[in-house]
Amino acid sequence: QNGTELQEVGGGSGFIVSSDGFIVTNKHVVSDTEAQYTVFTNDGKKHEAKVVGRDPVLDLAVIKIDGNEFTSLSFGDSDKVQVGQTAIAIGNALGEFRNTVSTGVVSGLARSITANDGMGGMENLDQLIQTDASINSGNSGGPLLNLSGEVIGVNVAVASNANGIGFALSANSVKNVVESVKKNGRIIRPYLGVRYTPINQALQKQNNLSVDYGVLVTPGATANDLPVIPGSPADKAGIQPNDIILEINGKKIDESASLQSLVSNKNVGDKITLKILSKGSEKTITAILEEAK
Repeated sequence: QNGTELQEVGGGSGFIVSSDGFIVTNKHVVSDTEAQYTVFTNDGKKHEAKVVGRDPVLDLAVIKIDGNEFTSLSFGDSDKVQVGQTAIAIGNALGEFRNTVSTGVVSGLARSITANDGMGGMENLDQLIQTDASINSGNSGGPLLNLSGEVIGVNVAVASNANGIGFALSANSVKNVVESVKKNGRIIRPYLGVRYTPINQALQKQNNLSVDYGVLVTPGATANDLPVIPGSPADKAGIQPNDIILEINGKKIDESASLQSLVSNKNVGDKITLKILSKGSEKTITAILEEAK
């Protein structure tokens, strides 16, 4: 402040995922690239933290503190999570009450939301776990646990106009990010290289489409936002504007499985099979995913 001293301006939550001090949190918790970040572990110690990577797809970041004997949490299989099972949220509630524990149940699966990061930014998140365990400002980045103490999600957002509606990024969508950082020292994401509009019954009716699922390859908001990015895996595979991508590796693209989630769970170099509808004819093509720039 006024160039004389450091002031605490915000707080969030996180959890250690390796004994050498890698920590998962939300991207919006550490979004300020000019700020210095400090981690307070639950033994009362203070650690200077370095932001290793901010995920371009998920509201997720990985930070690092120095040390080699930290107790870490392990991930559970979020695909096995069921509605009604107990969920436990831990975090720095309101940025003031550290290590606050709340319990509830899993209220819904595969939710999609548009979230406000509190600084004017918006992002679309899907494949979220909904819970009624109390999640407050400051809980962002904390773990959502099952009764075995395994991480099934990363707390990310709450519905501001309701009570008991919180959301967490599913653990299986987070695992690849953590492994990428451990292996490469940075977050590496695969990409296909298309802009698209998800198809639903309303869009089908409005545009007289033959299907009510999949994604329609369309341009973005400006003239520079081409529907197929030149030189991308999609371009190399022969995907054209106005094609409809129906499936990836036999998995139908719909409200429960978005194109983004199906691609982000893969690795750079993976070959994927796409079923597309092009000029009224179905065909199957393959694409090799590349690293997102």
